[in-house]
Amino acid sequence: METPRVVVLGGGSWGTTVAAMVCRNAPVTLWARNRATVDEINTSHSNSAYLPDAELPEKLQATDDLAAAVASADVLIMGIPSQHFRQVLVQAQPHLADGVPIVSLTKGLELGTHLRMTEIIGELLPQHPAAVLTGPNLAREVMAGKAAASVVATDNPDIQRQLQTLLGNSLFRVYTNSDIVGCELGGLLKNIIAIAVGMGDGRGAGDNTRAALMTRGLAEMTRLGVAMGGEKETFAGLAGMGDLIATCTSPQSRNHHVGIELGKGRDPAEILGEMRMVAEGVKSAPAVIELAAQHGVEMPIACEVQRVLSGDSNISRAFRGLLREVAGAESEPG
Repeated sequence: METPRVVVLGGGSWGTTVAAMVCRNAPVTLWARNRATVDEINTSHSNSAYLPDAELPEKLQATDDLAAAVASADVLIMGIPSQHFRQVLVQAQPHLADGVPIVSLTKGLELGTHLRMTEIIGELLPQHPAAVLTGPNLAREVMAGKAAASVVATDNPDIQRQLQTLLGNSLFRVYTNSDIVGCELGGLLKNIIAIAVGMGDGRGAGDNTRAALMTRGLAEMTRLGVAMGGEKETFAGLAGMGDLIATCTSPQSRNHHVGIELGKGRDPAEILGEMRMVAEGVKSAPAVIELAAQHGVEMPIACEVQRVLSGDSNISRAFRGLLREVAGAESEPG
């Protein structure tokens, strides 16, 4: 692809950030539902609702006309929350040219089907190459020009290289990976562990507890990821451990924030009602627990998080269960 036209669907913090970055390499159109957001991007070159104080490139164009945007795409990037991903893709489908690669930015599972976003792409648009961009990427830091690294995963080596060049720059290094399953699962599973770590932080548990939860949480992520077809090595890389570290330690992390507020004893519905952006770990937790049961994988930390989110447990009981009193070999679950 020579100077591909890129269309990003989704005007949230990460979708807007990726659109702004790719503007350095190619013409970009950003689609957002909200007309006020579109007008602000086009006239003020900002998106104050999701990226306060960030200045967007003047050449970034925004629109609320989905059909026209998609029809112009040589590459389609999906920055849509998991529970709306299918709906938007269905709306985009009639307008998308044949063979256009579709890149998912979304770290979640579809409820009911338990599908990853690239699986939804494969189901609806099997003739289109599917890819995922994932890693320890906090939108505000990337927009501020702080160095970061990410992974683009797809099973087509030529498209890997094309997307690597298109998405990366001197401060945003993009690595390639063919393990779509592992990369996608790493990005979504770490959100649940980040809630658990936040619960500990909210109760003032300390650094030792945080380190234990992150390490044992990574073991849970790896067990389920491998059982579902991912590669173990992926979970030791940017899409696994790297993303886990960033999400469990940054005050910008939505999932960690939810955990902190839960740790203070607040009601989940009240916490989520105050948030503008989606905490994907909350949405994905029920599906992850069901997948773990289907694959015979023990995920005690994730289970405790889901019990609190569903109201089946309170924070005191759940936190006591996050780290079991009886420990076996480190290689064992629990």
